[in-house]
Amino acid sequence: MAQFGDALTTGADLVNAAERAALTALKQLDGPADLVCFFVCGSDTEEVTLAGQRVMDLAGTARTLGCSATGVIGGGRSVEGQGAVSVWCARLPGVEITPFRLDTVLEDDHLAVIGMNEPGPRDRAAILLVNPYEFPTHAFVRESTAALGGLPLVGGMADGLHGEESVRLFCDGEVAENGAVGALVGGDGVLGTVVSQGCRPIGPAMTVTAAEGGLLLELAGSSAYAKLEELLENLTEEDRELAARGLHIGVAINEYADRHGQGDFLVRSLTGADPETGAIAVGDVVDVGQTVRFQVRDAGTAEEDLARRLADFGAEHPVGAGLLFSCNGRGADLFPHPDHDVLAVRRVLGAEAVAGFFAAGEIGPVGGVNHLHGFTACLLAFTR
Repeated sequence: MAQFGDALTTGADLVNAAERAALTALKQLDGPADLVCFFVCGSDTEEVTLAGQRVMDLAGTARTLGCSATGVIGGGRSVEGQGAVSVWCARLPGVEITPFRLDTVLEDDHLAVIGMNEPGPRDRAAILLVNPYEFPTHAFVRESTAALGGLPLVGGMADGLHGEESVRLFCDGEVAENGAVGALVGGDGVLGTVVSQGCRPIGPAMTVTAAEGGLLLELAGSSAYAKLEELLENLTEEDRELAARGLHIGVAINEYADRHGQGDFLVRSLTGADPETGAIAVGDVVDVGQTVRFQVRDAGTAEEDLARRLADFGAEHPVGAGLLFSCNGRGADLFPHPDHDVLAVRRVLGAEAVAGFFAAGEIGPVGGVNHLHGFTACLLAFTR
């Protein structure tokens, strides 16, 4: 049977914290670990590097995977913006783990990604941790569904307390400052993914009647900006306040559904609006003919959506543990405390060993297609 352990430690001495977290997590197993994942938050980049190396040293023969972050999750809690190390480990009999390291090379007039292993017939998912400052994450994730034969990707964009210069990636004893690292995981012990976008639709569903790349020009035959103005005028005061904090748009996952309600959309941020041209800028490409609906997010909606999706998943799968990648806009920025997502996973699924980090962008499949998200919680679940 699979076994799991996790621990989160804090302290000014980050290497010592890493050692304590690794030893605490590993002691929860009856034998050597097969996979160790870890996440490090610290203000001193050199110490972050040394802390990651210390975890890999203690992992023995296990495959190791980790990254720097602005906040970490583990041991039933979350810590943001201070020195902390989270370690998750697993004994996974029958599960195959194939690490990989991705880099980019210039080919003609574009960047090409090299280093990705071809998935095998038993592979169920791939964990992916990237440096968002120089790796073409959006393009890679967008193309990955077709390129990897539909294999789900789950993970997130690493970060550090000092931005680009402080990002570190760790894989099988090595430290990288750029590119991406990950692992293919295969076998019956890998259950699948849960992605909670946590948004609530407002206003009517509308068909895109004119668009150009990431610009919405017309909705339902009228100026997209005019439709946005009309929506805002008719909102309740509560929803108007939520829209002022950040309005989103959902693109229907299934165009042929009879109705499009909460959870039926791939949610994208609105990045700008121009009253002169009537265009609205969206953080993705939207095509003519697609159905869209404006969205808002609040703590209550996010909590409800995560609980519902976890419950649906747990009703079909006996979950024993998980790797959790939550947006750095969740935690204490959205909920009363930063522990919300990890406690929800533990409570709803009964999974004790849940660890991960607050990402600068989360990776997970929606509607069978891999996407790069914002403000989501993405979980990779393992069997008991």
